[in-house]
Amino acid sequence: MEKRPFVTLEQVQEMAKKYPTPFHLYDEKGIRENARKLKKAFEWNKGFKEYFAVKATPNPYLMTILKEEGVGADCSSYAELVLSDKVGLTGQEIMFSSNDTPREDFELAAKMGAIINFDDLTHVDFFDKIAEFPETMCCRYNPGGDFSISNQIMDTPRDAKYGMTKEQMKEAFTKMKAKGVKHFGIHAFLASNTVTTEYYPKLAKILFELAVELKNECDVHIAFVNLSGGVGIPYKPGEEPNDILAIGEGVRKAYEEVFLPEGMDDVAIYTELGRFMLGPYGCLVTKVLHEKHIYKEYIGVDACAANLMRPAMYGAYHYVTVLGKEDAPLDHVYDVTGGLCENNDKFAIDRKLPKIDIGDYLVIHDTGAHGFSMGYNYNGKLRSAEILLQEDGTTKQIRRAETLDDYFATLDLENFPLNK
Repeated sequence: MEKRPFVTLEQVQEMAKKYPTPFHLYDEKGIRENARKLKKAFEWNKGFKEYFAVKATPNPYLMTILKEEGVGADCSSYAELVLSDKVGLTGQEIMFSSNDTPREDFELAAKMGAIINFDDLTHVDFFDKIAEFPETMCCRYNPGGDFSISNQIMDTPRDAKYGMTKEQMKEAFTKMKAKGVKHFGIHAFLASNTVTTEYYPKLAKILFELAVELKNECDVHIAFVNLSGGVGIPYKPGEEPNDILAIGEGVRKAYEEVFLPEGMDDVAIYTELGRFMLGPYGCLVTKVLHEKHIYKEYIGVDACAANLMRPAMYGAYHYVTVLGKEDAPLDHVYDVTGGLCENNDKFAIDRKLPKIDIGDYLVIHDTGAHGFSMGYNYNGKLRSAEILLQEDGTTKQIRRAETLDDYFATLDLENFPLNK
C-alpha cells in the first residue's frame, strides 16, 4: 500500500502563514469515516461500544469529534477523567482502566459513575475503603505465558505488569458480588499494534471462554467483554491495513460459537482503540532548516524527538513525504534529524528520499496517536501546536504552541536569590 499524505504542499504553505512549524495536523474527514467503519464492523452486537484510549491523543476537540460518532473514553488517570468530563462524557460512557492507582483517581472515577476496571485483586479491598461498589464493574485478565498467532509469538503476557490470574479473577468476582455488584465485565490486552485479522478473534475466544467459566463458577452476570486495544496500523509502505470488517466478523463467529450455546447472547462487546482510531489521521509537519554532509547525508528539520518520541524511544518507523515531491525518484539517502543534543534524535535513518532542499516541508506520517501526547521539554524544547484540518478544508488551531512563559511557569523566578 502506497502512503500518501492527506494534505498538499499548497495547503501546508497556507497553514504555515498562520501556524509556525512544526505542528501536528489531524484529518477530521478521515477520523469520522474510520469511526463509522468500526461501528459497522460490530453492528451485529447490539451493545457494542468503542472507548477511545485518551492517552493516545488527549485533545478535547478530537474527543468531541469521536463523541459525535458515538465513541466514549478509556481513561487511565485523573487528568484524563477530567478531560472526559470537560468533553461532556458521563457515567458509563467512560471506562477507567488504570494500574497502581492512587486513591484520588478511584474517588473521581466513582463520583463520575465511570465503569471501573480493576487491574489487581488487592484493588477490590482498596476500593472498598474509598467508595460504594456500583452495580457494574470490570476486572483485567492476564493469562500468563506467551500469546501466539499462527505459531508466531506476538507478546509475552507473563512479563506484563497488568491484570489478574484466572484464580484471582474468580476471587475478585466473588468479593465484588458480595459487595453488591450485579453486572461484570472482563478486559484484557495481550499484544500491541497487531496488523492481522487474527488478533481480536483469538483474544475474543479466550475471553469468551473465560466469561463462561466465571459465569458458571461464580454465578454472576457477564455484561460485557472489553477487547481493549492492540489493533494496529501499517507504519511502513507495502503493509496492508487491518480489515476491521473482517476482524469484526471473526469476533462474531467466536461470539456465536462460545456464547450462544450458553444463552449469553446479551453480552456487549467493547473496544478501547487509540492507534487504530487516530494514528493514520495525524501527521507531523516540519520544515527543513539545514543540510549536513559528513560521513553521511543529514537533513535537519525544525521538529525533534520532543515533538515525536517514538523513533528515538523505540526505533519506530514513520514514513516521510517531501511535500511537492511525492512522485520524484527516491535517489538520495538521508538521516532526517532534529536539534536535540541526543544522537537518537532521528526521524529516519538511511532513508531513500527525493532530493531535499532547505525550506522544503516534510510530512511525517501516522502521528495521530502517541505523537503529540508523548511530547516533552528536554533541552528546553517547546511543545508544538495541534491543528485540525476540518471536513470543509479549513483549518482550526485546537492547541496553541507552548511559549517560554509556559516553560518557566512552574519556577518561582521572582523569589530566586539572584534577582535580589
